Amino acid sequence: MFNPSSNSHRIDIAGSTSVQPLAEILDNTYSKNHSDLLINVQGGGSGMGIRSIQQKITNIGMSSEHLTKEDEKGVTELKLGDEGIVVCVNNKNKVSNLTSQQIKDIFSGKISNWKDVGGDNSEIHVITREDGSGTRTEFESILMENERIKKDAIVQSSTNAIEQSVTNDENAIGYISYATITDNVKDLIIDGVKISDKTISDGSYKLKRPYIFLIHDNENEYVKNFLNWVFSSEGIEIIKHKKIIPPTENELKTIRNTISNIST
Repeated sequence: MFNPSSNSHRIDIAGSTSVQPLAEILDNTYSKNHSDLLINVQGGGSGMGIRSIQQKITNIGMSSEHLTKEDEKGVTELKLGDEGIVVCVNNKNKVSNLTSQQIKDIFSGKISNWKDVGGDNSEIHVITREDGSGTRTEFESILMENERIKKDAIVQSSTNAIEQSVTNDENAIGYISYATITDNVKDLIIDGVKISDKTISDGSYKLKRPYIFLIHDNENEYVKNFLNWVFSSEGIEIIKHKKIIPPTENELKTIRNTISNIST
């Protein structure tokens, strides 16, 4: 975990592949002024982020799902903000609007042809994340309710892999991170609401999830200093720039107080 050499110190961060790009940008910015520090960021999914903190394998875990009561034991959560989940299709797909029920029926397999939702007469190729993905957990919790994603759905291990698959397949549909979406795919309007910073913030866009750093109650000063910077005004501006809706001022006050109480 933390294994400093004579000239440098190290922070290991692991978990959600959705949170990973934000963590990497925070790392790169912070490291410019801290040449004696190596920050290692890797993915693996929210489940890995939670387990790595519980087992004290890493200094900071990343999660894009709400923790269960069991997962919360021995873990401190620091919310980076809220981020939307985009349901996306290929740019050549004529479908631009779906209801929550239609999306649920597509991912469960009840609707299997695009013509049934206003598209071409073509089979729908459903692409999903793997079990343990925070994005999948939140997608299922918000949209699928008691339905299961169809067993023969194509499984990808990262939000970027899903976007690439949808880019290359005119009949594909998947769900990805709003923070990393590009013009290579088309984001669908859901229940008449288009995803944006505003609709995520005001709650009118329902498909959203948290970005969370997970830490131990006891950590070293390098982790504590890094976290203090992440939740400073400079760090929050980076979070905003990456399409993450940051914590409110009251939430930030609580988070900063939590960090100050970390034992080193």
